[in-house]
Amino acid sequence: MKERCVHRVKGILRAMMLLLLALSVLPLGAVQAAWQPSLAIGLLEGQTTASLAVRQGAANLSLDEKVLRNLPRGTTLTVAVESGGFLVNGKRFSGKTLALKADKEKGEMIVSVNGRSYRGELRLVRHQGGFTVVNDIPAEAYVKSVLPSEMPPEWPAEAEKAQAIAARTFALANRGRHQADGFDLCATTHCQTYTGIAGERDASTAAVQATYGQVMTYQGRLVDAVFHTDSGGMTENSEDVWGSRIPYLRAASEMQTATKPWHREWTLEAFSAKLAAKGTIGTLKRIKLSPLQIGKRADDRASSGRVKSVTFVGTRGTLRLSGNELRSLFQLDSTLFSLRIEGNRVLATGYGAGHGLGLSQWGAKAYAEKGTKAQAILTHYYQGVEMKQLYKE
Repeated sequence: MKERCVHRVKGILRAMMLLLLALSVLPLGAVQAAWQPSLAIGLLEGQTTASLAVRQGAANLSLDEKVLRNLPRGTTLTVAVESGGFLVNGKRFSGKTLALKADKEKGEMIVSVNGRSYRGELRLVRHQGGFTVVNDIPAEAYVKSVLPSEMPPEWPAEAEKAQAIAARTFALANRGRHQADGFDLCATTHCQTYTGIAGERDASTAAVQATYGQVMTYQGRLVDAVFHTDSGGMTENSEDVWGSRIPYLRAASEMQTATKPWHREWTLEAFSAKLAAKGTIGTLKRIKLSPLQIGKRADDRASSGRVKSVTFVGTRGTLRLSGNELRSLFQLDSTLFSLRIEGNRVLATGYGAGHGLGLSQWGAKAYAEKGTKAQAILTHYYQGVEMKQLYKE
């Protein structure tokens, strides 16, 4: 009887392992999970010291998965990197990873790093003479912090919900973006702005809870749900920004055009000096760029009217630059602009803010104010996508 039970347990374990293996090779968006995914967020890199504290609940301090001791609420630690390990409150420990893991019997744990509080758990991983601080956090708690940083919480609820779904989808689709650094996503605008508990707001949290576990998929896979501040009047096709065609990132019209106007100007001398970083043309004499018409394509403009390329003619040569190169070189708000010489000055007049792909946040606000629901907003900006319940509470 005992032998039969052992065989049965082994069979069950083997079946579970095979199931996990099968799930691991499927695209994330193709499976509805019963559990909430966790994200590893890189908070700090290249640190040599850090101050840690248990603000709520209790933590188990572990080194390379071995529990050292329990830390009750109110415990503070001063951690420094040490050759081959860490110095914790003056005591040496040899190992690679120091972690604060939740003592689940004491409820939710909240910990702080250098005074900033976070939900989830912490890892300090030694790397190249310092350590990286990683926050392992459930996806929903992560989005609660991200959403108010990406969209003002006082905006219409349907816009907030749309942004919550986009932020969640982006995070889960881009897990492993910083794999080489030892975590999934960074805490800056390179991924999404994440500030821990300090970033949370009640209205934003309500939008996250209302869309719990909801994501966007295209042909069964999570979409790369990029978004930007304002399109200026029309979003863009991916190939005209990134050079590669993504079927759900298509140019989409807006309720309003010529939004978020901006203006920049330079002396002819200063502008020519900037161009010199890309090629020698001498003093700028002429700019070849067709007139800006929002929603109108030209040889040197994309579907939305964004600049694809500009040709500069100078006293010593000619230079052609892409709109993205110019945006980076001159720190422009967008590539939806006109550019001209007037006397001894170069003038740029443009609209919008950001790369112009996917969700336009100000556009979403305008649609929400007219009564458009979150899912309709999203399917407008991400064409052909499906809404999926990836996991449930």
